[in-house]
Amino acid sequence: MSKRDKYQPGPAAGAEVHKDGENWTLVLTRELRHPPAKVWQALTEPDQLREWAPFDVDRSLGNPGTVKLTTVGTPTPQVSETVVKRAEAPKLLEYQWGDGNMRWQLEPLGKGTRLTLWHNIDRRYISWGAAGWHICFDVLDAHLAGEPIGRMVGPETIKFEGWQRLQKEYAQQFATS
Repeated sequence: MSKRDKYQPGPAAGAEVHKDGENWTLVLTRELRHPPAKVWQALTEPDQLREWAPFDVDRSLGNPGTVKLTTVGTPTPQVSETVVKRAEAPKLLEYQWGDGNMRWQLEPLGKGTRLTLWHNIDRRYISWGAAGWHICFDVLDAHLAGEPIGRMVGPETIKFEGWQRLQKEYAQQFATS
């Protein structure tokens, strides 16, 4: 049995929703056991993003400027041209993905990193986004530890019972917050 077959995500945790008028922001925080410089590479470099992220990029996200993001695991890949607005290694990364702004903050935490993602997202998909990012963060952590389980994104992941459980747990959390 592979690591991927054994993988089960933990309970829904580390997520909250902020509402500003009609704008909804999903905020996810995860403590990783890897230093900010190593996490930064995983957030910005194309070969690293291919291991865990729900999109591929045509260049490093580590420098401001135009970049193409291509969805992965979707029946028809969606390519969106975006702009990296801020890239302050290894602390802050901001860019747009589709209609949503993405902001990644990395804070040293002992020998590891507290990673926080702010993602503007359509309110109808907040629990879906939380479940998806939860799994992406698990895959990222395993990749950084040298124990890859392989990228899990798109429709294939939505069929995964771990994702379905997480989506329901986040939906319940957000309904009561």
